[in-house]
Amino acid sequence: MRQIDHTQAQALYSVEATRQMERAAASALPPHTLMARAGLAVARLAQALRPHARSIWVACGPGNNGGDGLIAATHLHRWAQANGGAEVCVTHFLGDPADESRLPADARNALNQARAAGLRFCAEPPASWDLAIDALLGIGATRAPQGTMARWMEQLQTSTTPVLCVDVPSGLNADTGQWVDMSTLTQPTRGTTPHGPRHTLTLLTVKPGLFTAQGRDAAGVVWFDDLGINPEPDVPVSVWLSGHSGCGVAASQPPHASHKGSFGDVLVIGGQDMAADGAGMTGAALLAARAALHAGAGRVFVGLLEAPSSVSNVRWDPVCPELMFRQIDPLLESKLLKTAGVVCGCGGGSAVARVLPRVLSRAPRLVLDADALNAVAADSALQTLLRQRSARGWFTVITPHPLEAARLLGSDTATVMADRLLAARTLSERFGVVCVLKGSGTLIVAPGQIPRINPTGNAALATAGTGDVLAGMIGRAVALPGVTERHRLDLVAGSVFQHGWLADHWSTEDAPPGHRTEALSASRLAARVRPMGGV
Repeated sequence: MRQIDHTQAQALYSVEATRQMERAAASALPPHTLMARAGLAVARLAQALRPHARSIWVACGPGNNGGDGLIAATHLHRWAQANGGAEVCVTHFLGDPADESRLPADARNALNQARAAGLRFCAEPPASWDLAIDALLGIGATRAPQGTMARWMEQLQTSTTPVLCVDVPSGLNADTGQWVDMSTLTQPTRGTTPHGPRHTLTLLTVKPGLFTAQGRDAAGVVWFDDLGINPEPDVPVSVWLSGHSGCGVAASQPPHASHKGSFGDVLVIGGQDMAADGAGMTGAALLAARAALHAGAGRVFVGLLEAPSSVSNVRWDPVCPELMFRQIDPLLESKLLKTAGVVCGCGGGSAVARVLPRVLSRAPRLVLDADALNAVAADSALQTLLRQRSARGWFTVITPHPLEAARLLGSDTATVMADRLLAARTLSERFGVVCVLKGSGTLIVAPGQIPRINPTGNAALATAGTGDVLAGMIGRAVALPGVTERHRLDLVAGSVFQHGWLADHWSTEDAPPGHRTEALSASRLAARVRPMGGV
């Protein structure tokens, strides 16, 4: 058993793949072996998490997940009898009618063992507990809980004391990270973030839903026990959890003879000025440009989207005077568009649509963000130009948040969030691009590649401009010359990893004198970005 280490890449398997491996393992082992191993692993982790617990509630459901809970409860009860310890109370939901003959064979055997050990079965949870074990549904959740089941699930979600979930939190879709229909739970707890500390012991395989959408909050700290079973060689990995080492974050020292051209040029196009339609967004382009500079680009150019009749007052950036500003129309005709990594759309407003045909047709390495994505979503001609880039062997990254993804798909945000992985795969395949679908558990999906889930980041990034910073970081990744497409994809994933890592390790070390805290803002985030290998 081990805690999932976010610095190492981790193979994730879908529910279908997990069941395939489970069937193969069960057929090769004596009856009930897998459940015996699973229940013992749960009991050991429960004891390690709360060694001095006086009361443990084990909530067991009608399937094999409940059987795992029964085995765990039996071990905990026996250990308490032998050495003194927690009083174990088991609630066992059999459904209606309560027909034990309908239990799976493993779960029925677990129930018999629990009874033989003298385990205490309770009609309702105890008034209070030091640890709860959620063994209600596991990966079998498909529909809204009802009656007693819904009530117990609600008590587990609202518990302020630690909860250990067996395999996955009950009610969470193990593939998508979305709650199943929670309409039967009382407001305001329906499908919300659990209240207290959460741990999840995922068994046999690690599931993708634990790391994206609502899964990260629901699962809490994720532990893994493979139950002594190696992955079946004919069962492909469904998703990779991106790791530090597998994403280009660790890099070798560049040669001493390097020059600024060795690290690539980045061109940021965006930042609509106020005269265009009354909405000035120059700051977005500057944030992206600063991030690209701090991420290690050799040179960073900025082309602001000015109104045709205006003369821009922004000619340099006093925070980063290294940034080089250019007038947009001459810039679009220059060779820089063909040689640089181009970031287009940050703060682009309505003005970005005018430049997109030339950008899509002339920039071999391109990051499309924000308003550039909205413009593409609204124009079928731009969509055609975007699709044609893949046929030319050009490298394109799109960085939508869920609403932008929904616009590109002609869908809505709820549909995207119902299956974020499907949405990202669809966008990647439809347009021939790398799709970085932002959110909790950001997804990095490239055509023909196993998708990746980024494990870093937190709610501190939910502030204006942090997406522009990420776009600039990715711009530097696509700008680096002389790397393979696979390595470039690793660098994109590494940029996403570092972006979240900085939020996870935010500290007050750079706070002004006399300030004990420093809120994460996009400008401060951009200033802390480092070249790959600087994390």
